[in-house]
Amino acid sequence: MSYPAGAMRARYLADSINTASPAKLLVMLYDRLVLDITQGEEAIREGNRAVASERLMHAQDIIGELLATLDLTAWEGADNVAALYRWMMQELVQANIKQDAGKAASTRDLASELRDAWREAAMAVGSA
Repeated sequence: MSYPAGAMRARYLADSINTASPAKLLVMLYDRLVLDITQGEEAIREGNRAVASERLMHAQDIIGELLATLDLTAWEGADNVAALYRWMMQELVQANIKQDAGKAASTRDLASELRDAWREAAMAVGSA
């Protein structure tokens, strides 16, 4: 029996998420965050407000999840990470309201740096 390509992709993605380590899930979440911000920034530059809003709001949802699941008692740097998340959230809200590609870009740059740092940490402990 043959499955539609979309169904196969959805199954693969679900399997990837269900079997990923917590560190790998975090990196995957950051990958999606960077993608959403990039697409939002591009949509702003193209004047496509609807797509920009959709992507930037999804990025805000991801940051909200990252902030909600951050254990502030796990390590002393957690408060600094929480502050970065709050700043990113504010920048994305403003980027969306003002259709400011520069604010989206600065947030994307920080998200990319954080993603790369988490990916490196995950690889160092062998869970990526």
